[in-house]
Amino acid sequence: MSGIVSQTTHGDEGLSQAEATARLQRDGPNELPQDQRRHLPHIVWDAVREPMLQLLLAAGFIYLLLGNLAEALILLGFAVLNVLMVVVQEARTESALAALRELVSPQALVWRDGSKIRIVARELVAGDVICLAEGERVPADAVLLEATSLQADEALLTGESVPVRKLAGAGQTVEAVPGGEDSPFVWAGSLITSGSGTALVTATGPHTAIGRIGHSLGSVEAAPPPLQVQMRHLVWLFAAAGIGASVLLTIVYGLLHGQWLQAVLAGITLAMATLPEEFPLVLTIFLVLGAWRMSRQHVLARRAAAIEALGTATLLCTDKTGTLTQNRMSVARLAAGGESLTVTETTNTLPEAFHELVEFSILASRSDPFDPMEQAFHRLGRQGLSNTEHLHTDWVLAHDYPLQPDMLAMSQAWHGSTSGVHVIAAKGAPEAIADLCHMDAAALEALRRGVAEMGAKGLRVLAVAKGVHTKPGWPQNQHDFDFTFLGLTGLADPLRPGVPEAVAACRGAGIGVAMITGDHPVTALAIARQAGIDTGRVLTGAEMAALDDTALRTAVKNTRVFARVLPEQKLRLVQAFAANGEVVAMTGDGVNDAPSLKAAHIGVAMGGRGTDVAREAASLVLLDDDFTSLVAAIRLGRRIDANLRKAFSYILAVHVPIVGMSLIPVLFGWPLLLGPVHVVFLEMIIDPASSIVFEAEAADADIMARPPRPPGAPLFSLGLLAGGLIQGIVVLAAALLVFLLGTHGTGGESTGRAMAFTTLVVGNLGLVLSNKMLDGKALAALRRPNRALVIVIAVAIVALAPILAVPELRHLFSFSPLQVGEVFVAVLAGLVSLAVNVVIIGVRHKVMPVLMR
Repeated sequence: MSGIVSQTTHGDEGLSQAEATARLQRDGPNELPQDQRRHLPHIVWDAVREPMLQLLLAAGFIYLLLGNLAEALILLGFAVLNVLMVVVQEARTESALAALRELVSPQALVWRDGSKIRIVARELVAGDVICLAEGERVPADAVLLEATSLQADEALLTGESVPVRKLAGAGQTVEAVPGGEDSPFVWAGSLITSGSGTALVTATGPHTAIGRIGHSLGSVEAAPPPLQVQMRHLVWLFAAAGIGASVLLTIVYGLLHGQWLQAVLAGITLAMATLPEEFPLVLTIFLVLGAWRMSRQHVLARRAAAIEALGTATLLCTDKTGTLTQNRMSVARLAAGGESLTVTETTNTLPEAFHELVEFSILASRSDPFDPMEQAFHRLGRQGLSNTEHLHTDWVLAHDYPLQPDMLAMSQAWHGSTSGVHVIAAKGAPEAIADLCHMDAAALEALRRGVAEMGAKGLRVLAVAKGVHTKPGWPQNQHDFDFTFLGLTGLADPLRPGVPEAVAACRGAGIGVAMITGDHPVTALAIARQAGIDTGRVLTGAEMAALDDTALRTAVKNTRVFARVLPEQKLRLVQAFAANGEVVAMTGDGVNDAPSLKAAHIGVAMGGRGTDVAREAASLVLLDDDFTSLVAAIRLGRRIDANLRKAFSYILAVHVPIVGMSLIPVLFGWPLLLGPVHVVFLEMIIDPASSIVFEAEAADADIMARPPRPPGAPLFSLGLLAGGLIQGIVVLAAALLVFLLGTHGTGGESTGRAMAFTTLVVGNLGLVLSNKMLDGKALAALRRPNRALVIVIAVAIVALAPILAVPELRHLFSFSPLQVGEVFVAVLAGLVSLAVNVVIIGVRHKVMPVLMR
């Protein structure tokens, strides 16, 4: 801690109100900066300046200038709809986060002008003298002037679930960090679990430890989701190729045929067929609807693009306290009279041999405690000692001996039912209780073995003793009582329900799980074993500090448990994993997790227990703090990833026959088959609707049994590109054959165009079905219900029928009336193309599965 203010300036009288006001104006309020919240103009601006959306807007304006009003209005309409969907989703997200905000400490008891007054915590300034009491949040960083049995829970800053002891020592001016026993420093956001004290404020607002961590987030570069990078490259590639090809076609056609008006029309048609306006549209629909689906599972998506990235995650880095565990101490082990007992959350009765041990652990605790270990003793008593004579709610506390630095034990004297007799209960460090009980060498050795056994399991060990006092008055210290040793209690921060299953599900999905904690290595390993995390090696913060970045990258490859890790080291770990090619998801809830949450590809914060700083830094927020919800989020992310591949394969495939039927007639001197109106119908009625079909597609049954997409592997692999091209070529061949067949009939060119267009529409719907089967499981894909598919087929038929039947619409599309037989041939050709594509997909899966990746 820097900037220590001298305690001699004002003493216990504190600052004057005038000086406090001057310092408040100079230093600002005691609150964390809120500028990370994204307001409506910022959200709109971020949505509009996305390159993919800008391309969609530009395409609409180009078509408007070219006179294609319908095409332009449809494109611009979808662009506006995209912006609205993004704005509504992210605005709702920010509003939900605003509702989660809680003040670290809404009020503070402070000395001003020689009197104690209660003020709003944001008005505190450096130099104020504040009063701290059990159960209160520390409102600012401070150094203790006085302390009586003061303990503080600093888990939000350190990740340690056990409170630490504090001692007064305002004269110290050394640098300090949160955590550690007997420190004179208290930190903003920590909780006073026992005792009381007076402290001198040394830092407020952004200058506190919490504030410095929040400020450091500005210098942390968030890793962009892989899909976003790949999608931008893909869109610009297709746009450049499409525009270049359309310009080249216009020039070549004009030079070859001398018909420049037809050349311009052919170029426009080809540009409309190749411009990738569907890509940003599909991506937006998938991610926004994915965010909506996640919100129904209590997962809030602050950044929609992180949803798909979660489906490609290869490593999940998780904090221990409050993430894997409940951040609530519980009694896990009892040892008394040579016997031991494992205790769980469902333990309802206790053997008689342990009744007295639990009874006196409760009597040695406060009646209404804030200390998490004392709360654990009371819970165990309510569970295991109900309906026994060992609970004494009617006893009165007569005297107590608090914890002292030279005696790490506390005793409480109770006035029971016997007049003049006081029952003494003591608990504390095993060596301190052994001292109070005057144990001999043999008893000490047995005690050490019991402590070592519990310690090896990562338990926090306390010993319990009893005594009786019948003399008048009270002795000066606890040593003057005659104590009897009762046994040992082992406490732990228990796992959240379902965590082992969630870790196992991640492992089955090919996702590594690493635990990063500030706890002791023994405790970390114990929790890791319970959760099912690999415990082959543990790396400590001290060992990390001795490694450079290159050596750290090597060390983390085979390490999944990290202990005694400082906040800045968590950030180094995430960066090291990312440098090794991992797609990193980081979970956490404390202020100490915020930088690593922001640096990870996907930061996942806890919504209930989590801090504002952590939630603001994260991409996803678990609203119910349930670690197991992460598995559902991963499953949904994988579903989105798989369905995006299907949708993009379909989009590529469907463009092949459209481009081919726009280009081939030009090259061979045939009449133009497709004009802008035909392309508008195919792309703006069928394509977007068909893309919604893929978004609504249910996840494959084995989606969590597959490995994630390899880091760096493009969403559009060569195999997927080849598959899409092959499917498109099959439909193109069917449409061209039908066109040639129809042209040789009585209706000539217009009949061939009508038949080929009908085949294209049916073939388009066939491409939807064949890409649903992209995983090679045709029957399973057909059995999966998909209401959107039924709607798309119905809309396509309803839209196509009047075009073929109504004379005015036939004239607009340059069609001749078709006979029933001609319609049958056109439809049959489309269905045959579907059958051929299904066979090809099946063969490729069996013969060349690598090409399907």
